[in-house]
Amino acid sequence: MDTEDGADSGSSSGGNMTTNMKEEYGLFVWPCSVILAEYVWQQRLQFSGVSVLELGAGTCLPGLVAAKLGLDVTLTDDSNKLEVLDNMRRVCDLNQLNCKVLGLTWGVWDESIFTLKPKLILGADVLYDASAFDDLFATVTFLLQNSPGSVFITTYHNRSGHHLIEFLMLKWGLKCVKLIDAFSFMPPYKASGLGGNIQLAEIVLISE
Repeated sequence: MDTEDGADSGSSSGGNMTTNMKEEYGLFVWPCSVILAEYVWQQRLQFSGVSVLELGAGTCLPGLVAAKLGLDVTLTDDSNKLEVLDNMRRVCDLNQLNCKVLGLTWGVWDESIFTLKPKLILGADVLYDASAFDDLFATVTFLLQNSPGSVFITTYHNRSGHHLIEFLMLKWGLKCVKLIDAFSFMPPYKASGLGGNIQLAEIVLISE
């Protein structure tokens, strides 16, 4: 499967690097993305026929795997990251996949978000910027409420313990129904090049 890596870590310096850094985050294939893509593949029978939305998709590997499985996939990233969104469209074209690509900024309630009713919400390494956590969980909560029976599955580096995620879930009326060590299901030959203390969580509304 083709993914375009449009970022060159040695091409920027000084102020230009600072300006472009957040956009370039979305142009790398990160370990959390590889792990979430593997999980989607392994659970393909469970996810058969569902509609999928990937948040903060970047190079969108989990969403591409879902699309390869024949699922209806919408890939999203920050509306202001035009280079990232353009790269997502190119990646879909390279893989001959008909995914919808949408600018979706967490915590911003524009018209496009109200029509989204995914059953499976994916987010790989979306818990990296603490200042964005509330906007992320507000968006996730809205999507879960807008599509009863849906689930949010995220892979993240466990940098400060699961208690931070638990606090956010409680605050937003969510609960974790599955929490596993991400490397517990990764084939050794795929996990060998990956590092970090990465966990996978399945999150739903408390009311469900």
